[in-house]
Amino acid sequence: MRTAIGDLIERRNPVTVEDYDRVLREAIQLVALLGLWRARFFEHAAFYGGTALRIVHGLPRFSQTIDFSLLVQNLDFSLERYFNALQTELQAYGLACTLIEDRRTAGAIESAFIKANTRKHVLEVAPETGLAERIPRNQLLRVKLEVDTDPPGGFSTEARPVLEPVPFTVRVYTLPDLFAGKMHGVLCRRWATRVKGRDWYDLIWFLQSNTPLHLAHLESRMRQSGHWSVAEPLDAAAFRQLYAQRVDSTDFVRAVNDVIPFIADPRQLEAWDQALFLSLSDRIRCT
Repeated sequence: MRTAIGDLIERRNPVTVEDYDRVLREAIQLVALLGLWRARFFEHAAFYGGTALRIVHGLPRFSQTIDFSLLVQNLDFSLERYFNALQTELQAYGLACTLIEDRRTAGAIESAFIKANTRKHVLEVAPETGLAERIPRNQLLRVKLEVDTDPPGGFSTEARPVLEPVPFTVRVYTLPDLFAGKMHGVLCRRWATRVKGRDWYDLIWFLQSNTPLHLAHLESRMRQSGHWSVAEPLDAAAFRQLYAQRVDSTDFVRAVNDVIPFIADPRQLEAWDQALFLSLSDRIRCT
C-alpha cells in the first residue's frame, strides 16, 4: 500500500538504492520544512545554504543539511521546541522518524538530527523493486538541521514558495546574501585534505545565475569568524586578492571528488583547475 509520501518519491524516478536514499532524504527535508512553516518557525528564522539553493532556486546538486539562521541573536534558542510539530508532520506523511538534539555542537550553532530506517521506508514505497533486501536492517538515514543563533548582520530575506508536498512559503536569504554565505565557505572554511568541492560548484552556479555578491554581508561573516579584522571595510580589490590566494591553495582534484556524489553528471567538472577558477574572478560582481 502506498504511503502518503509515495507520489513525491515516484516523481523523482528513483532506480537504485542510492537513488531511493537520496529521494527519501529530500522527502524528509520537504516535510520538515512544511512542519516548521506550520509551527511559525519562519517568523524567527530564515532558510539558507545549499539545501535552500536546491529547494527554492533549483540548484542541481543534492545537499544533506538543512541550514537556518535566526533573524536576530538568541543564544538560548532550541530546536527541541519544534520537535512535536516536526514529528506530527512527518507522521502525517507516513515517515517514521526519530528526532534527536545534537548536543555535540559548540558555539552559536544549534543542531538536531531526523533519523529514519532506510530499509523500512524503501520497503514501504517500493516493495515491488526488491531493493529493500539489499539494505541492512539497521541502516539509518540522517537529515541534519542546523540553526545559527548568532547571525552576522547585513542580510536581507524574502518569502519564496515551496510547492511540495503541498504549497507553502519559507523565509529565505536573498540570492546576493546566499552568495555571500557561500563565498565565506569558499574563502574561510577550514579543511585539511577534505576540500569541500560543493562550495566551488555552487560558486559556478551563482555566476551562471548572474547573481551579484553582497560584499557587506560577506565582510560581516568574515569579521565574525575572525577572517577580516582590519579597520578598513572589505572592498572588491581586497576580496579578489583573498579569492586568488584561496584558489592557489586549493587541490581541485580533491574538490572534484568531494562533489561527485552530489551531482548527476560528473562531466561538468572536467575543466576544474586553478586556471579555470582564477579566470572567474572578474566574473564576480561585488555590490
